[in-house]
Amino acid sequence: MSKRNFILLIIILIIITISIFGFLYFQKGTTLPADDGTDTNFFSEFNPFGSNKPTATTPTTPVDVSGYQPTNVDTQQLQLMKVSSMGIAGFVIFTKERLKDVVIPEQTIPTSEEVGTPISSKKSVGAKKPTPPATEFMPALRYVEKTTGNIYQTFIDKIEERKFTTTLIPKVYDAYFGNRGGSVVMRYLKGNERTIETFLGTMPKELLGGDSGGNTEIKGSFLPDNIKDISISPDGSKMFYLFNSGDNMIGTILNFSTNKKVQIFDSPFTEWISQWPNSGTTGTIALSTKPSANVPGYMYKMSETGKNLTKILGDINGLTTQTSPNGKLVLYSDNNLFLNVYDTNTMNSSILGIRTLPEKCVWGKLGDSIYCAVPKSIEAGDYPDTWYQGEVSFSDQFWKIDIKTGNATILIDPLAVEKGEEVDGTKLTLDSGENYLFFVNKKDNFLWKLNLK
Repeated sequence: MSKRNFILLIIILIIITISIFGFLYFQKGTTLPADDGTDTNFFSEFNPFGSNKPTATTPTTPVDVSGYQPTNVDTQQLQLMKVSSMGIAGFVIFTKERLKDVVIPEQTIPTSEEVGTPISSKKSVGAKKPTPPATEFMPALRYVEKTTGNIYQTFIDKIEERKFTTTLIPKVYDAYFGNRGGSVVMRYLKGNERTIETFLGTMPKELLGGDSGGNTEIKGSFLPDNIKDISISPDGSKMFYLFNSGDNMIGTILNFSTNKKVQIFDSPFTEWISQWPNSGTTGTIALSTKPSANVPGYMYKMSETGKNLTKILGDINGLTTQTSPNGKLVLYSDNNLFLNVYDTNTMNSSILGIRTLPEKCVWGKLGDSIYCAVPKSIEAGDYPDTWYQGEVSFSDQFWKIDIKTGNATILIDPLAVEKGEEVDGTKLTLDSGENYLFFVNKKDNFLWKLNLK
């Protein structure tokens, strides 16, 4: 081939190659990529065969194929929740230690200078002792299952029910806790269905990060048969219980830590209900006669030593009471369930304008407010007898009442929230910060939590 023809062939091949690249390029489109501040590979823009590197695409919203349609969350539903998964006989709020959630810092990449530093030039660091895990003390709940007597617990801010003990005590009617949740008192009927047996037990030791150290049994002893009434001191260190001895009613204080018992009360009248509103050097125990609609009721108070038994209220049919933490005010109602407050200093009563029982209320820690489960309607009947006997059940709303001003605020109606339930509230209890109100639904004995903040 001549030199002239060879050069002409090379020129034709170059023209064909340029034509092919130009055709493919314009088939992609001529829009240039936006400048995102990163370097651009010039040749990759003209690569007709693509690249093995992933290309950035505009993110798209995933399509929900489940059929779920989001709805507005009912804030009341979040405010009120069921705690226990079973009926309970009693519960307590206590403080429990737990491991803190640790945030692991991001791993840092050493610099080139650090990587290149000879080992001999680095500072010599001695062996460090392992740092113990960070812990915190948080409020928790313990409660006794009515059917088995097993005890469960959970933290208040994270409801995660866990079984704590496995000691079987069937058909527990009533349960109390003392000694900061470390002691439990359970009442139940013996096999003869007539004798009330009372068991005082000590909790197994706890394991940090778990529930127990492998031992899940409760060890303890039995108190006298047919104990009629129990109340726990506000600090949880002692209990006061009443039982029959001969023709008299005996009142005894038991210290949970030492198991020491001291008799402080002896009465020929055998129908009493006790409360222990405050303890210490000025501590008092309140005693009320068991209420009935057509029988005048009376209330007394005495010191923790059993001295200075003093009459507070009397001659009120169906009298039921609830004493304030400082012992100066008494919440009471009659057989019409009208709620009143009696001032022991001025000896004056004031009506609060709502109808419920003091057993369905709890005092605020400062004694200037009360939280109550208030029936939306009350049928005619002999109160409180019909409610005690289960002939009548209420559908309650929860109220907060300011004692000084008389102002009342409805906190929540459990039936009105999404998937609401009728609640007949009892055993109302506040945590120490008054952030939560706990109660038991008398209809099924489940434990509930109401967020107050």
